[in-house]
Amino acid sequence: MKPPWLIVSGDFVKAGGMNQPNYEFARYLADEGIETHLVAYRVADELAAHPRIVFHRVPKPGGSYFLSQPLIAAVGRRWARVIAARGGRVIVNGAVCDWNDVNWVHHVQAVFAPQAVGSVLRRLKGRLQHRLDLAAERRVLPRATVAITNSDLTGREIVKRLGLPADRIHTVYLGIDPLVFRPPSAEERVAARARLVATPERPQVAFVGALGDSRKGFDSLFRAWLALCAHTDWDADLIVVGAGSELALWRARTVAAGVADRIRFLDFDRSEAFIARLLWGCDALVLPSRYEGYGRPVQEALCCGVPALVSTAAGIAEQYPPELVDLLIADPEDADDLAARLRRWRSAIDGWRERVRPFGATLRAHTWRRMAEQMVAIIERGGVARHSLSAARREVAA
Repeated sequence: MKPPWLIVSGDFVKAGGMNQPNYEFARYLADEGIETHLVAYRVADELAAHPRIVFHRVPKPGGSYFLSQPLIAAVGRRWARVIAARGGRVIVNGAVCDWNDVNWVHHVQAVFAPQAVGSVLRRLKGRLQHRLDLAAERRVLPRATVAITNSDLTGREIVKRLGLPADRIHTVYLGIDPLVFRPPSAEERVAARARLVATPERPQVAFVGALGDSRKGFDSLFRAWLALCAHTDWDADLIVVGAGSELALWRARTVAAGVADRIRFLDFDRSEAFIARLLWGCDALVLPSRYEGYGRPVQEALCCGVPALVSTAAGIAEQYPPELVDLLIADPEDADDLAARLRRWRSAIDGWRERVRPFGATLRAHTWRRMAEQMVAIIERGGVARHSLSAARREVAA
């Protein structure tokens, strides 16, 4: 009988951030016949119903992650002791739980300090939360016997800021569902455009990301967009899909700047179906993040055949081939450079779709299952099983 595994993380649902990678990895383990324990706030119903999944629910008082963090850490440690005693493996996400087996790191808190907005109480809570997160990260991550990261960028930051030896760190890029995130048929694209815009002939650029602080770089994109819209020949519109404490502020700024007809805010929906249909109707995606452990919206756009301009401060940028280097934003603070890159994209809009097609095919070949297989290989055998882009390109070419 296979020994059990435990994963300690916030949520296991098919949504943004680390939630879906958690979901897909847990499902893979359970499908392989492994008794898989999940200590979490939330688990998707279909995953919780799996006969090999054991869900240990952690309450979230008042819906607050801040108040519930000590609870998930305590419950996680309790079940970690049980699983370890049975010869199993324990995986924790970042600093969520203090345990010294496997750490799956999606984000390094020490890289970027979010600036909370709103009331004095909200700002104080934000600063306190960040201090607690930093302290937990410095305490927990260096204890990992194996760290699995979503990019080489994340791994370098762990070595630089937290002192974990480089030989304990292995990169496994996040997976994708290639049946959902794929180039649309001509009919699917026409239907997506019809749902998305009233004037299908105008190019559409998407921004998908949280608007709770400046980490995603929307302020830089906003400045670039204002500069572009000041010229009568700029005909593209910006579609913003995001949520957060600054959403209302950005809506008001858009109206005040007189560009409400050039920047539209859609209701936030991080479901795969919604994001795929959005991307099918768009012509480009922009994510000028100041820090991004990976960058799933960029990956999803490319898999749909949509050119994606992304900051080099995002982990996914390290996978870009040389022929797409003009899509990489070297300085997310430089709105003028971003505007210039958008103009170059617009001047060759059809050519860019063709240029990103091979890269999108490579990314689609790295499925959620392949990601999970590589992780298990690292954890069970201790060998380096990182995703090889060159190997994936050979498979696609074949």
